[in-house]
Amino acid sequence: MSELYRPAGTTASGPYTVAIDPATAGWEWSGLWVVQLAPGGSVTFATRGNEMIVLPLAGSCDVDVSVETGPSKGVNELRLAGRRSVFSRVTDFGYVPRDAEVTVSSATGGRFAFPSARCERRLPVRYGPAEDVPVELRGAGTASRQVNNFATPESFDCDRLIACEVLTPAGNWSSYPPHKHDTDRPGESVLEEIYYFEVGEGPEGPGIAYQRVYGTPDRPGDLLAEVRDGDVVLIPHGWHGPSMAPPGYDLYYLNVMAGPQQERAWRICDDPAHAWVRGTWADQPMDPRLPLTGTAERPVPGAEPTEPGEQPPPVRSAADGEAAAGSAR
Repeated sequence: MSELYRPAGTTASGPYTVAIDPATAGWEWSGLWVVQLAPGGSVTFATRGNEMIVLPLAGSCDVDVSVETGPSKGVNELRLAGRRSVFSRVTDFGYVPRDAEVTVSSATGGRFAFPSARCERRLPVRYGPAEDVPVELRGAGTASRQVNNFATPESFDCDRLIACEVLTPAGNWSSYPPHKHDTDRPGESVLEEIYYFEVGEGPEGPGIAYQRVYGTPDRPGDLLAEVRDGDVVLIPHGWHGPSMAPPGYDLYYLNVMAGPQQERAWRICDDPAHAWVRGTWADQPMDPRLPLTGTAERPVPGAEPTEPGEQPPPVRSAADGEAAAGSAR
């Protein structure tokens, strides 16, 4: 299953450190690009038949979107405040429709992700404030994690694209119990999925994490990958999880999903061998380190605070034993 694990740099193309379109992935719907811009740098691209989101991973940017027809005809300007890093705050973002030309420029420089999905409808250009991103705490105990639902079906309107961020404190497991979404049936939807990873650093340098993927009897597969900053794992089908954050290293991943169904829905099926784990969470507390991030920047460790202490963001916890869409993240 080595074709599912794409180490940092192996999908690079032109200005992009990650360049995955449906053809590169070997499927039909989901894509992801990541670009690193120097201070004053910019990148211009055409969305063609894809809807996309501009998501700051580190740094701020200006987004100019030119659309020839439809509800956002003309030149649309978005200014994204961004963040210092994926571990410092929840970010704002911008939505850009299909059949548009987009220029992303950054005075500060930084790293920016462009999740994408093939789509039919051309929706308007929109700004997504960080304050409107639903922050959810899921699981319990060592399966506690934070999910930033910035572009899930319930939080933000897209045609087919579904995307969220997951933050897993050091020593915890997420994307657990193992689950899948590869069959069109009640309680499950067909979604191609991309995992893009960033890992917190330790005192001696970059950290590591692990990702598990395994198949079903009719569609076999077997992957256990050690992942680092900038690595990507593709999930065309089968069970995936856990995502493992070893002690000492917080874990971030960006999930990008899309599929063939007309209904934009995120429904998952737990591996029956491990679904019982959900029933153990009711008696366990949420990890007190969560939420790891809110809408204000976390202080730099060791630096003098420059603003009054921030309040934690509004969060909700998944209901005990919840099996709703996406609850395994």
